[in-house]
Amino acid sequence: MSGSRIQLAIATLLCGTASPLLAQAETPAPQDGIEDIVVTAQRREESLQTTPVSIAAFGARELESKGITGLTDLRANVPALQLTPFPNNAATTQVFMRGVGLSDDQITQDGGVAVYMDGVYVARSQGLAVEVADLERIEVLRGPQGTLYGRNATGGAINFITRKPDLDAFGFKGQVSLGNYDHRRFKGAVNLPLGQTLAVRLSYVNQQQDGFVRNPGTGVKRWGDEDRQAMRGDVLWEPSDAISLRYAYDRTEIGDTPAHVAATPFHPQTAPRPKAGSPLVRDLLPNDIVSQGHSLIGEWQPTDTLTVRSITGYRKLDNFQNQDYLTGVLGPIPLQKNSSRAKQDQWSEEIQLVGDAFEDRLQYVVGYYFFTEEGSNFSNSFSPPTATRSFTTATIKNRSHALFAQGTWTPALLEDRLHLTVGVRQSWDKRAATLARSTQVGGGAIVPVPGLGDGSRDFKDFSPTFVVAYDAAETVHLYAKAVKGYKSGGFNIRASSLARFDQGFGPETLWSFEGGIKSQWLDNRLRFNLAGFISKYRDIQINVQSDPTNVRLTDVLNAGRATVKGIEMDLTLVPVRPLRITANYSYLHARYNRILNAAGVDVGRDYRFTNAPAHTLALDLSYDLPPTPIGKLTANVNYTLQSDKFTNATVTGGRYVVGDYGLMNARLSLGDIPGLAGVSAALWARNLTDKDYYLLQFNIGRPGAIYGEPRTYGIDLSVEL
Repeated sequence: MSGSRIQLAIATLLCGTASPLLAQAETPAPQDGIEDIVVTAQRREESLQTTPVSIAAFGARELESKGITGLTDLRANVPALQLTPFPNNAATTQVFMRGVGLSDDQITQDGGVAVYMDGVYVARSQGLAVEVADLERIEVLRGPQGTLYGRNATGGAINFITRKPDLDAFGFKGQVSLGNYDHRRFKGAVNLPLGQTLAVRLSYVNQQQDGFVRNPGTGVKRWGDEDRQAMRGDVLWEPSDAISLRYAYDRTEIGDTPAHVAATPFHPQTAPRPKAGSPLVRDLLPNDIVSQGHSLIGEWQPTDTLTVRSITGYRKLDNFQNQDYLTGVLGPIPLQKNSSRAKQDQWSEEIQLVGDAFEDRLQYVVGYYFFTEEGSNFSNSFSPPTATRSFTTATIKNRSHALFAQGTWTPALLEDRLHLTVGVRQSWDKRAATLARSTQVGGGAIVPVPGLGDGSRDFKDFSPTFVVAYDAAETVHLYAKAVKGYKSGGFNIRASSLARFDQGFGPETLWSFEGGIKSQWLDNRLRFNLAGFISKYRDIQINVQSDPTNVRLTDVLNAGRATVKGIEMDLTLVPVRPLRITANYSYLHARYNRILNAAGVDVGRDYRFTNAPAHTLALDLSYDLPPTPIGKLTANVNYTLQSDKFTNATVTGGRYVVGDYGLMNARLSLGDIPGLAGVSAALWARNLTDKDYYLLQFNIGRPGAIYGEPRTYGIDLSVEL
């Protein structure tokens, strides 16, 4: 799609028949108009419309109608959010928000966008913990987080909130999904009350799908196969109205085959989506990932105005991944071939006191957070033409703790319309890592590189938040906020030398200034939310390629300053009860003000922000058709588009760009089937126009790209008791 077509679509959005991809929590809707959206972004239940945060929230009904089952499904539904696969392992996702994120998957580095499961921070994103759970809501918070969330984040936070076990009634929900490319997905969940104070919810999912690129070489039959299963057990005990204790365990096993990387030209030229790889590929292996976790959430209400909450989490990861890059480009030798095994486990504990005081004029949250993780990573990389094989072994031992508090005061003036919020967070981080390297030339002996990288650094940070909110009318709410985001420093496995590894890199910070309006009009038939922001980004952790002949060697420097500004607009229109039109638009302008290289020279003109398209737009239309003899039909069509985005920070080596594209999806659901209570069915299709597009283009000695899926379609059959 050309830039002019994108501008035309945006103009259409601004002029009228559009509205957002915000989703609904399980709040009863009025007979006509837009239902309320309840969120917990500030650690208490409150309406989205009165929460002074730029947020997209998706409730259970919206998740089902859009077919959202996990993290990557948000790609088409939250324009400010960019989700792309890592080249080595498509089961791991690069997450960017407002141009802020992490383009590497090193065990020694943290992402710029934090992911949570029921409030438990998930440091490593591999796994199906989200897909197997029975989701009640997803909240996507845009902009720096820290005061109210476990880990600081400069880009934003994504929180998956699962449905609690039900103490009152037995329940069962099962779904079978079948589609082309031999797509099979089976999911079942059962709720079992055990007396009046105890209930258990059990769920299981098995998902398989053939990749769309054949492997005529040896090893697995196809690139990009999905082979996944996951299980979850959830126990709730409520001995009294004032006490609840909830324990959950989840386990994921992923045996996907590597995503196919195709040789592609520099932008604006493109290559067609391949159907087969090179017959010269040898011994391509599937990935092997096991991710599991425990969580324990306790709540005690000693009074009507105070809740004491404890969130304890433990997660463990064993991740084997491998990739063959562009075999056939140089004959039978791959341009690069990697494999690695990472092991990681983490503990976290968060204590919160959530309460009200002074006749509800003060709402406050006070808490303490602790996080620790240990891990190791062994990698094996083969790089021609010297036929050199490199081996690295890295370990990490990290610890973080923080004190935080936030209070909102509503003074007894201006008819209680003014709300003043101040939040503070003091963080302490300690990071330690080791690195050992060895090499092998041809079939010779493995020779250790002299020395051992052994780094340890301590960091601390004070991050405040200031918010002024004003209720201009019952359904019109204005706010302005200033917030600081912080991301800890760390170490770089791909450093150009062990000395550079030991040196590590420092933290990065971001000050964000945001103003917005949240409003409803036309007797609750139109919702209009708008946020504008400008962020000052300092000491950015920049990857600098140190050796032009070896793309695997990069140094991370705190060398950058940047300005990021943008607009996020959400609209919802319900002109008549059966019809719902939504739209969500994001404009982003991100540029580096300065980047100093290792010699102290400003090379900012040679760098671009990655995963930061200027324009992204998502349109959605849902319509309940008139009743039929076979049941109630609901049609849903959604269209998403985005403009060009850079996928490599440096532009001196060529233009690594994912060009603008648009995708259309559709779903036709049938419910309320006579004689089949609780049974529903749906026909669905994704990428209806069979668009060729890149998910990622990157430098692997020459341009390589991972393609998005072609047209897929299928049927869902569900039963709920």
